[in-house]
Amino acid sequence: MANVKVIIPGIYTTVQDYGRIGYQKFGIATTGVMDEYSYAMANALVGNERGTAALELTYFGPMLKFEEDMVIAVAGANMSPKIDNEPINMHESHLVQAGSTLSFGKLKNGVRAYLAFGGEIDVPIVNGSKSTLVKSKIGGYEGRPLKSKDELNIIVNKDAVAGKVLDPKYYPIIDKFNVMRAVLGPQDDYFTAKGINKFFRSGGYTLTKSLDRMGIRLDGAVLESKGGADIVSDGTVMGTVQVPSDGLPIILMADRQTTGGYTKIATIIREDIAKIAQMGALDKLCFEEVSLHDAQVLYEEFEEKIITAIDSLK
Repeated sequence: MANVKVIIPGIYTTVQDYGRIGYQKFGIATTGVMDEYSYAMANALVGNERGTAALELTYFGPMLKFEEDMVIAVAGANMSPKIDNEPINMHESHLVQAGSTLSFGKLKNGVRAYLAFGGEIDVPIVNGSKSTLVKSKIGGYEGRPLKSKDELNIIVNKDAVAGKVLDPKYYPIIDKFNVMRAVLGPQDDYFTAKGINKFFRSGGYTLTKSLDRMGIRLDGAVLESKGGADIVSDGTVMGTVQVPSDGLPIILMADRQTTGGYTKIATIIREDIAKIAQMGALDKLCFEEVSLHDAQVLYEEFEEKIITAIDSLK
């Protein structure tokens, strides 16, 4: 029997985990969380293992009625969470008692928050993941964002503890301007030296209103290519910076297509993808080139930061 009822669904609330790994070759998008760091913190606060499915909230969160006691935590964008209309702290675990309501108010910063339950969201595993891929109508809750009157069943972990607090030094970085560190390639040779120089030194780009879980269109310096933007389609990864014929970059995100037929000038490092996931229209960014070796070192440091933050809550 379902123990969490959806009163108001929020703008775009979906079940997500790390996504479907290893299925792009079959045309199935990876999907998964947009902000890996905030997601990891939410799960750690309620004592879940990394990779446990959570709710990803976008811009405005849902109103949920709880039919059973359980521990929850919200991390990422501050959407002013409340229990029975009383404000609660972000980045802290809380007990929601049976009969109580969790709701959200004004968005204070960022774009996406992660609501973790102490336990498992009981939805089917599809290709190794519970993530919702809306465009293919698979995974999550019936392959779609939540709607009013939906009912979630949470397999409650009775050992989850309220009162865990994340040290502010481990809070996710949420800002309206960010530097995106990126490795050149794989098709940087399709661009002129002037085009590459503009990409890194033009003064930056503005996020347009054309942004979602699939990709983010940027406005700024037009990048000059040598012989056009079209290539034979090849694979994409999260953080790929694709440049179509108009010369304006598009950052591919979690629900991106599995292959792309436009030149890809660079790929954003893992840590900075979490930052851009919290940016909205008219926010600004610039790109900084890093070597492949430095990107690998930064990857290790980011992973160590996640592990250290999780260990601090045990």
